[in-house]
Amino acid sequence: MSATMAPASAPVPAGDPLLAPGIHLSGEALMGLRHLARRGFGPATRTLAGLPGGIVTRRRGRGSEPDDVRLWSEGDDRRHIDRNATARTGILHVRTHHDERDRAVVLLVDLRPSMLFGTRRALRSVAAAEALVLLGWRIVGDGGRIGLVAAGAGEPVVVRPANGERAMTAVTGALALAHARALAEAATGDPPLAPALTLAQSLLPSGGHLVIGSALDAPGEDFDPLLTIMAERLSIRLVLVSDAFERDRPPGFYPFATPDGRRGTVQARRGDSPPPSADARLVDYARRGIEGLRLDVEAGPEAYAPLMERLDAVL
Repeated sequence: MSATMAPASAPVPAGDPLLAPGIHLSGEALMGLRHLARRGFGPATRTLAGLPGGIVTRRRGRGSEPDDVRLWSEGDDRRHIDRNATARTGILHVRTHHDERDRAVVLLVDLRPSMLFGTRRALRSVAAAEALVLLGWRIVGDGGRIGLVAAGAGEPVVVRPANGERAMTAVTGALALAHARALAEAATGDPPLAPALTLAQSLLPSGGHLVIGSALDAPGEDFDPLLTIMAERLSIRLVLVSDAFERDRPPGFYPFATPDGRRGTVQARRGDSPPPSADARLVDYARRGIEGLRLDVEAGPEAYAPLMERLDAVL
């Protein structure tokens, strides 16, 4: 069902129901996530690369970007002696380096009608935006470039990759604007995601990174073939958004509300066949070389932060 559903646990305030917590996407709140994203993030961890599952390893080699000058210690390579510091102090000093990472990352956030759905805490679209913004703050904190394609029922909202806090200000503002526009649109069907994929590809150099935040409902016939072709040129990661109602759908009647004020109930029957689980879909994509992770809507940004830290490590 593609209607916007208000979270059952949060009362809708008087006035505009689209401003309810979990439905409205605030640019200020997305800007505030930078503090959560940067916990434990510092020079000591900038050159770490990890694997899904929490296995973290240091990249091989000394890197090419100067990092610091320190006193010589036994075992240091003589080729790394810093002549200027040594001549100035009369004591051997060595220059350390870190890995030079010119990362260009585009966040593709799905804001189509099917994403405007949620039963606990927030809409799936809000959860996808929160998680990818957390990742974006980590990328720019490490000197990378971040861009955005927000795909809704109408024209996508695009921010070209750039670096620094100014880039994230543009991304969060554009994402909040695109989400408000998506809520206000009366569209009921999902357009295919392939055009948004093509647009995201045009923003990235070969070897760039594309991160997709979506539940991948009705992505269109061309989506999977195009994604497989693009994976030969780009590094692609999926953040597959999952609502609790999708994972465990007990039989019963469930109330819903739509942006135009219409309310009703939908019945889930005991004999209804459940859709493929998010985990099974991730396994299928992994077989094609496209890794991903499941994002539970009800968990919230505090739980998303370590997931995005792991994802950042493999980009």
